[in-house]
Amino acid sequence: MPDPHSRPAPRRSGTPLLYVALGLFAIGLLAIVAILLTPVLSDAEPALWLYVTAMAGTASGLLLALAFALWSGRRAR
Repeated sequence: MPDPHSRPAPRRSGTPLLYVALGLFAIGLLAIVAILLTPVLSDAEPALWLYVTAMAGTASGLLLALAFALWSGRRAR
């Protein structure tokens, strides 16, 4: 039985990685909403940078969040 008074070694915090991942994902989602609302609010087509931001933001945010989940779930030795 493990000693209840001994504590495991603290791990480094990776929460800044999570905040970056959530921020990028949110920016990508906002770009998607802007792409959908642009034809409704005006007769213009969405700009190319909105498509690139939507693709890059959501994909990189999702990958960073996955990396954070895998990294933070690892056992400390």
